[in-house]
Amino acid sequence: MDAAQKLFIEKGYAKTTVTDILNVHGLSKGVFYYYFKSKEEVMDAIIGRIVDASVNNAKKIVANPQMTPPQKLCAILMGQGQTEEMIKDRENIAHQFHEAENAEMHQKSLVQSIKCLAPVMAEILKEDNGANTFSTDYPQETVALFLAAGQTIFDEGLFSWSGEERARYGAAFIEMIEKTLGVPAGYFKDVIKIFA
Repeated sequence: MDAAQKLFIEKGYAKTTVTDILNVHGLSKGVFYYYFKSKEEVMDAIIGRIVDASVNNAKKIVANPQMTPPQKLCAILMGQGQTEEMIKDRENIAHQFHEAENAEMHQKSLVQSIKCLAPVMAEILKEDNGANTFSTDYPQETVALFLAAGQTIFDEGLFSWSGEERARYGAAFIEMIEKTLGVPAGYFKDVIKIFA
């Protein structure tokens, strides 16, 4: 998987062949097909590994009793706590997603990310110790909708916003979150820094 990931980044996913992957370590096709059915399955496994790392990092942030809910949300969205290697891996693979021939792979990564992160981030909305800070009967589904909207509108491979446009969409996104969750305006003001 490491060899494949490196080749996908260097040559591009579409231009990398199974033979290229095998040649890195001098392996036979039999070995490859024992573990994977296709090059696409290797990419799915790489995406899974990156998403798993993000989920594990998010779980640590959610469990931190020193952070407020807005701080936790901001930390997860900004990728705080991730190593430089994790961030670089995610950015390099994301670059491949933005190639036209990799649209299906991009969609799969978004789906997997939302499905895996939503339950973890939903815990932030459940942790108000009965204070009823957040008014939603559907915390996981609400977070999934926020993630889907955010990952789409702020995807630089889909939209090329100017700095001003990005800031306006960021402000609108935070306003939508606050109104949906029934919290006072400015409750998630720290999150707006992500879009500056």
